[in-house]
Order: sequence, then structure tokens, then C-alpha cells
Amino acid sequence: MFELLTPEEMARADRLTIEAGAKDGFSLMLAAGRAVADAAQNMFSSQGPIAVLCGPGNNGGDGYVAAQFLREAGRDVICFSAGQPRPGTDAMRAAVFYKGDVRNLGEFAPAGFGGVIDALYGAGLARPVGGAEADAISAVNASGLSVIAVDLPSGVSGESGAVQGVAIRAWASVTFFRKKPGHLLQPGRGYCGIVHLADIGIADSVLDEIRPDSFENMPQLWLEKLPSPDVNAHKYSRGHAAVFSGPVHSTGAARLAAMAAARAGAGAVTLLSPSDALAVNAAHVTSIMLRETRTPKDAESFVRDRKVSAALLGPGYGSPSFARDNILTLLGAENGLSGLVLDADGITAFENRPEQLFGAKRNPAAVLVLTPHEGEFRRLFPDIASSGDMSKTAKACKAASRANAVLIYKGPDTVIAASDGRAAINANGTPALATAGSGDVLAGIVCGLLAQGMPAFEAACAAVWVHADAARRFGRGLIADDLPDQLPAVWTALARAG
Repeated sequence: MFELLTPEEMARADRLTIEAGAKDGFSLMLAAGRAVADAAQNMFSSQGPIAVLCGPGNNGGDGYVAAQFLREAGRDVICFSAGQPRPGTDAMRAAVFYKGDVRNLGEFAPAGFGGVIDALYGAGLARPVGGAEADAISAVNASGLSVIAVDLPSGVSGESGAVQGVAIRAWASVTFFRKKPGHLLQPGRGYCGIVHLADIGIADSVLDEIRPDSFENMPQLWLEKLPSPDVNAHKYSRGHAAVFSGPVHSTGAARLAAMAAARAGAGAVTLLSPSDALAVNAAHVTSIMLRETRTPKDAESFVRDRKVSAALLGPGYGSPSFARDNILTLLGAENGLSGLVLDADGITAFENRPEQLFGAKRNPAAVLVLTPHEGEFRRLFPDIASSGDMSKTAKACKAASRANAVLIYKGPDTVIAASDGRAAINANGTPALATAGSGDVLAGIVCGLLAQGMPAFEAACAAVWVHADAARRFGRGLIADDLPDQLPAVWTALARAG
């Protein structure tokens, strides 16, 4: 269940279910309210009544239903209304279904309650929260009470994860059928707490018509495409990856990336080194091969003659002009290269001249993968980065389309986007990855998977997830050097799961 639905797509899923006659709107609301009530029973202590903050829409309707089920379970409940539901709506039926005490939201004060159910606004909120609702949210956040949010915390956009002025900080969120992008994108993800996904009777078949193109980055998304060596494999059949090294004073990043490419499964990995860095690189590599390259023509000839299938340029590379020459040469030649990963200096080399990269003559067989963090994204796509009305997912997709590339837009909520509109949001990241060199390792994993023939979008998604899982396995004290050595355990666990 890794598909993500925008608020509009979720409304469509509801509508398709109702039109098919499987459920009516109030039946869906009853199932949603039951799921919220069950979560509240498990989460809230028996001390003190439960406050349910209800908006005038369907989110509030879910709250009224949950409140009634809690009353029937013997819990003390008080609903606080932010507005009367419209006559004839499912929310009005829910308000009638609830038989307990209803007070005006302006009367709400957290003192004395044992927990709060937030049912003010749903995922489709697109305006700042104000008035009594904002006061209630601020009071809840200051109280320290346990809070369950219905669908998403009120004030968080289901589309973008943006906070609309003020938002509930929930301990848990109960959402329905599928998660929304706002559950995974920051800052909204930090407001959701533990997300519980409830089945309310919507059939998976509605997705065949909705055709969502955004996903939570989970192994189910890419596991079938993960390379697995054939019994007759040899080192070159498993793919040859090349990583460009920087000059003598800046070689470590490329070696980290090269080792990651090897641990990702590439059968052969070669470090392409400038003359002045040969000695220092030779002193540090064993299983990684080394090749002197003086010019872009040297590199292009090596890629063609030694059947390199994927290359990486950027980690610790330095010289922008030389980087551009190498990149444009490799992209434009029919040299057998199926993937080129640009990271760090490979991206910033095109700062202020991105059209050189986007408009370059391209060998259609060579897929471009870009791995920018926020600053690098801003340098390459300044207009997209500055757009205040686009979600991170939308920005990543627009950038990927412009660059005709697969893009890994890094951060605590890394988004992977393809030029065809597909996107995945990663949710297993860890602050342990905020260490120098971890991005070089990620780029190396991507390169290693591409070298083995994995499709670029799936390779990027897999690399991001595996990179984070490796960091989680190591724990505190992680430095980038530790990451490649954790990869075999990740691959083993994935093989068992598969």
C-alpha cells in the first residue's frame, strides 16, 4: 500500500466507491470514525474525558462518529464544534448520530481532559488557520495532552506538507485507504506522529482508474527490479562502473563513492584519476581499479573500450570547466554508457548555465541522474526552487522534466522524480546521514545499481532507501566510511524479504 493520494485523488477514491454502490458516504464515515475510536481506546488513558474538536466538514463528521463510538464504549466525551455541518451532508448525519454533549469551540480549554481528537480540518485545507480554530490548536499544543489527528493534523496541507499558519502537533494520525504526500513531506511529517493507515472499505481497484503517480519509497516499489547475479555471471556481466576522482587534495569523496558502487553490486569499479592524484589513490584502493585520465577524450575512450555501463562525476571533483567538458562529452557520445550520475561539483559546474546541460546533445541510451541537496537544487533550478506555491514533489517533478533526468532531491524528506511524472517520497531517513561524505556514498550506490542495468528511477529509489537503512543499522557515531560496509547486511535482508 505504497501509493500516495493527493486530497483530490482521495476524494475521487471516495466518489468511485460510492458510485460503484459498494458503500455510501455515511458508511465510509462510520468506518473512519470507528478506526479513530479504536485508536483512541488504545492510546488514551482512562483518566479524564476525551475532547473531540469537530469542524463543519467531513473531517468533523469522522470526529462525531468517533465520539459516539467512544461513548458506547463507556468513555466520557465532549465535542467542541467549529461550525454546524451543512444540512443534508454526511457530516450532518454524523452530528445527529452523536448523542453526547456539544459545545462551541470557543469554550474549549485543555485542562482536565485525558486526550484530544483533532477533527477540525482534513487533508484538503488550503488556507491559513485563524480565529477560534487557531486558538484551540495553540492551546492543545501547549497542553502536552495526547492527540490523535483524523486524517492529518489540522493546519497541515495533505498536498504539500506545508503548515497553514498553525497546526496540531499530533502523537498519532489515523488516515484512510492510502497516505497523502503531507504525511511524508516536511514540515508536515513532523506534526503527524505515528501514522495509522485504516481500511474503511475502499477497494484497491479504484487505483486502476485514479492511476496515482506518487509513492512512498518502499522496497515493494522497486524490489522486483533489483539486480540479482546470474549463476554464470562474471565481473563485467555484473556491470562496470567508473567514478571520476578529484585532484590530489580532494580524492576521498570519489573513493567513498567507488566503494559504494562496488558494495552495491557492480562487478567492476574503476576510479578515473588525474595524474597528480594517482599515487594517493593507489595507496588507498585495493578492490577498486585505477586509471589515469588526462582529458575528456581519455575518459570517453576508456568508457567505450572497457564497456563502462554507468559513470559518476562530482564527489570532490573541483574544476567546473573540466567537469562540464567531461559530462558533455560522455552524454553526447555513443560509447555504451547507459547511465551518468551527477553529484556535488558535477551539478554546480552548471550553475548559471543550466541550459548547457539541459540542452546538450544527448545519447538517448545514457540516462542522466542528478542528486542535488537544497542548495544545489537552487543553483540549477532557481525559478522552481523559489516557487512558494509548489510542493517539494511538484518541484522535483518539474525539474526532472526540464532536465530530462531522474532527480534525487535530497533532504529529510528526499523526493525521487522521473521525467515522466513519477515520484517517490522517502520516509526511512535518519539524522545520522547528516555527516560529510554520506551523499557521495548515495551517488555511488546509484551508479553501482545503474551499472548492473537497473532502470534509473527504480535504481534511484532503491539507493535512497538502502542508504538510509544502512545508516539506521549502524546507529549513532556513523561516519560516511561506515556506510558501504553496512550494505551487505541490507542486501541480505532484502533478499530474504523478497
